[in-house]
Amino acid sequence: MRIITSKELLKDDNDFFNTSELENLKSVEDIVNDVKQRGENAVIEYSKKFADGDFKSSNDFCVSDREIEHAFNTVEQKTIDALEKCINNIRYFSQKQFECIKNLDLTIKNSQLGHKIIPLKSVLCYVPGGNYPLPSSAIMTVIPAKVAQVKNVIVTSPKIKPQTIVAAKLSGADCIYKLGGVQAISLFAYGSDTIKPVDKIVGPGNKYVTLAKKIVYGKCSIDFLAGPSEVLIVADDNQNPELVSADILAQCEHDKDARGYLICFSENFAKKVIECAKKQLNQLKTKDIASISFEKSIAVIVNNIDEAIEITNKRAPEHLELMFDRAFEMSGKFNNYGSMFIGSHCAEVFGDYCSGTNHVLPTNTASKYTGGLSVFDFVKIQTYQKLSKEYATELSELASEIAHVEGLFAHKLASDLRSIQ
Repeated sequence: MRIITSKELLKDDNDFFNTSELENLKSVEDIVNDVKQRGENAVIEYSKKFADGDFKSSNDFCVSDREIEHAFNTVEQKTIDALEKCINNIRYFSQKQFECIKNLDLTIKNSQLGHKIIPLKSVLCYVPGGNYPLPSSAIMTVIPAKVAQVKNVIVTSPKIKPQTIVAAKLSGADCIYKLGGVQAISLFAYGSDTIKPVDKIVGPGNKYVTLAKKIVYGKCSIDFLAGPSEVLIVADDNQNPELVSADILAQCEHDKDARGYLICFSENFAKKVIECAKKQLNQLKTKDIASISFEKSIAVIVNNIDEAIEITNKRAPEHLELMFDRAFEMSGKFNNYGSMFIGSHCAEVFGDYCSGTNHVLPTNTASKYTGGLSVFDFVKIQTYQKLSKEYATELSELASEIAHVEGLFAHKLASDLRSIQ
């Protein structure tokens, strides 16, 4: 971890807070187009080529009832119990969010205007299957979709692990697939002879999956384009450096491109955190990955909390931890983050797994314009209007004038006719 000063950073933050660019990988576009044209046959070929699965036919794509039963028999009961408790917490939070979404019905001059909340019909929840099994990602994507009353919630994961199957089933997934990579994204976006295209694709993935989501966007919706995991911690000298370093390493172990950022008020504290991290790394089974991303991480020494706020809002991190005096009182000044964790007790990993909020979050400064995944991502707000003759007559004068200004005379005709009917 490098230590720099706020003066260096604020002069030109581009050199220090590099956000990963999504490469324009032509090979990904070629795969997407091939799956679009050849469907399941292309999926079978690419799955074998990229070691995502060896399928004889499309009948092998879906996890069978027997495989689900085997997964439940394989996974330890204490793990199943823990997953169920996590699911209950995520579901409770999602249900409370859903209660905030209301239909709207206004009456204006004997006319009705409003909007209706309509759930999407089908959603694909992508669960990575690379370095580690991620049953938590199945929970985080399936639960809000089911709470939002999506009828068909599909989970897919390459080389799917028993823990992921169990988590998906307990969360309420309607179907579970063993597909992954660009080919899976393409298949569910465009559909095939046996698979209907979905309305939306959500969930984390590597850069190839992310680019595939970018390419198919428009054919279906996506949540957002997420990059490597990241955490930014603002901590004062009174904090326990062991807690700070552990939280940084928790992000660094995701992959070699993950990053941890520390904003603190003295070089001495930064050095303490680095020293603790080095000791903790020696005990981690994920040291080979975590040490590389930690080495590329950054500690910034600021002069005051205002500089910390300015730098944080510029960086717009995925995870933001506030570990300083009066953190809750000052939290309102931080406005760009995927999810915020306030106080030393509030480990980011609780948000990853079990506290209730979602861990599918925007990265690469995307939190400047969007929040994390939630029930709101699985519904659409559609407006309607039913106008009385009196109100239509009143509106026709306004609409006709604007249509005339814009030179759209069929618009004007359609409006004028309402005033004389």
